[in-house]
Amino acid sequence: MPRRSKVLSGTLVASALLLTSIGIGTVAANADTPATASAPVAHSGHTMAVSTAASPEDPDGDGYIPANPPVTGVTPSTKEPPHRYFHEFQANCAVSHTAPDDPIVYAQQPGKSHDHTFMGNTTTDAYSTTASLDAGSTTCLAPGDRSGYWMPTMYDGDRPVLPVGPQTIYYKAGVTDYTSVRPFPKGLRYVVASPMQSAQEFRDHPGFVEGWECGDSFFNVDFPADCPERQDVQVNIRFQAPSCWDGKYLDTPDHKSHMAYPVVNPGTNNNICPADHPVALPMIEFKMAFPVNGDLSRVRLASGASYSFHYDFFNAWDEPTLAAMVGHCIVGALQCDARGYDQTHPEAGAVLNEDYELP
Repeated sequence: MPRRSKVLSGTLVASALLLTSIGIGTVAANADTPATASAPVAHSGHTMAVSTAASPEDPDGDGYIPANPPVTGVTPSTKEPPHRYFHEFQANCAVSHTAPDDPIVYAQQPGKSHDHTFMGNTTTDAYSTTASLDAGSTTCLAPGDRSGYWMPTMYDGDRPVLPVGPQTIYYKAGVTDYTSVRPFPKGLRYVVASPMQSAQEFRDHPGFVEGWECGDSFFNVDFPADCPERQDVQVNIRFQAPSCWDGKYLDTPDHKSHMAYPVVNPGTNNNICPADHPVALPMIEFKMAFPVNGDLSRVRLASGASYSFHYDFFNAWDEPTLAAMVGHCIVGALQCDARGYDQTHPEAGAVLNEDYELP
């Protein structure tokens, strides 16, 4: 398939990169006005470094990594399958390490990013590629999930606050026709939200679910001022990723343009993929719990303020495992755990065995 023109000036590429990710640091782990189309307002104190290298998977260095093969001939599905409240499964992955690396935004440039907390693949670093992740190990319950998941490290003063135990990463249907959802292509990567976004842009982001929450305080843009100091209380966030793919690229210069959020089909209440991003993929939703409570006045993210929260995903699932989980749980309209088992529908069985592997 001929590739569309990708002649970009150095200034344009740098500008695109300036809207994504940054930073410093390393640690071992054991509002109400609608956003407009104007340029984002960066929050105070955050600066961006310009990427000076490209991924080895981008041999011409233009920022585009083509899918091989591309997905063509797809139109957004407007079908309405039987209504089901759930069509999802979980990936439960623990923190593996932290580092000032980002293999998507700052490929091949160790130490150039702000500090990130990595989950899933234990080998993720600035040099990670699809092949290196595929050969790595994972902290996810399912050994077949060797994907890299990362987000800015949280600090309480100078102390890193790292989520404890497996965190919940949902894989859901973002469109009404859940039967049209297909697995991620191996090597797909993207950034969700931006460390440069303003507080209002964070609140108005299509991925915003409940914002920062603690105890009975929900939908916060800032870290909650009233957070009970109890052992059972943690600071949480839920944030959804785009789930519609253009079918052409595994990455683009801004690490976002190849993905899009579903839109409402005119005249209905149904969500469909937009025409220029017609391929429905699983919608990832981070549900992260940070072990901190009480006085949050010193809590910050490595990327800056609370509303600089964002995260990255680099798909390295074992393809048969992911296909089985998507087919059984999302297309099959079940509410599955990390084994692909729905407790309310035991007759459907599980996708994975007791070792979280395909039988």
